[in-house]
Amino acid sequence: MTFRMIGLAIACVAATGCASITNDTSAPVRFEAFTSSGVEVKDVDCKVENDYGPQSFKVPATVNVRRSSKDLQVTCEKAGEKDGRGVAISRANGGMAGNILFGGGIGAIIDHNKGTAYTYPMWIQIVMGKLLSFDRKADVEGQPNRGMEIPGATPVAVK
Repeated sequence: MTFRMIGLAIACVAATGCASITNDTSAPVRFEAFTSSGVEVKDVDCKVENDYGPQSFKVPATVNVRRSSKDLQVTCEKAGEKDGRGVAISRANGGMAGNILFGGGIGAIIDHNKGTAYTYPMWIQIVMGKLLSFDRKADVEGQPNRGMEIPGATPVAVK
C-alpha cells in the first residue's frame, strides 16, 4: 500500500462522526406563544416531544432540545386559551453533508442514530388555537419562525 492510500484511509476515518464532533446532542430553541391577533401570551405551559421523550417548560423560554431525526411535537396550554400546537420539522444539518461528501458513511450512521446530524428551527412562535408546521428552511437569522398552518387541521378546544 502506498503512503497516498494510507493517508486517504486515515483522512476518511478522521472525517467520520463530523456532526458528533461539531454539534452537541441538544440545541437551544426559543419558544414564544401568541394569540391569533398577535398578542403575546406569557406563562403558557408547553411540552415538546420527540423520540427521546418529553420536556416541559413555561414560555417564553429558550430550551435545550434533544436533537433527533424525528420531528418535534409541540403542545402549549393555558386556562382560558385554545391549545397551541406545532410540529417542528427535523432537517439534516451540515455535519451530515460533511459525512456524506468526505466518505464518512460510518460517521453518517452514528450521527443519524445520535441525532446530532439534525436541527430544528431556532425560534418558534406558537399561535394559541392553531396547529402550525415550523420548518428550519424558513428560518431567518434574528427573526422568529411563525410557521405555516397545516391544511385540514381541526380547531383546538378551549380548556
